[in-house]
Amino acid sequence: MKKIERIPANARMSQAVIVNDIIYLKGVTPRAEAGQDITTQATDVLDQIRQMLQNAGSSIENLVAVNIWLKDIADMAALNKVYDAWVVRDQLPVRACVQADLAKPSYRIEVQVTAVRQ
Repeated sequence: MKKIERIPANARMSQAVIVNDIIYLKGVTPRAEAGQDITTQATDVLDQIRQMLQNAGSSIENLVAVNIWLKDIADMAALNKVYDAWVVRDQLPVRACVQADLAKPSYRIEVQVTAVRQ
């Protein structure tokens, strides 16, 4: 029997859904105060993910997949500098990164991750 836990976020979606110790986080976007440049927004989003994983009983060491949407793929080099400093080098997850229209014009990035519980 599958065990499903939900960490509520709002009336539309959960912050995380955990199925048999696999954690699926919602798409994470920058907070309003994060500013407009990709470095600041990426740092904010990855910090939020770190905290959300901790709240779900895991950590970035347990990431298995990272999906990244960028407003402008030209931001990838700057994103990679932030990402490379954030991710655990000997525990690298699979990753996809694509350019996409995002929900708000101010968003330069959205990230969704999957991890296992510790």
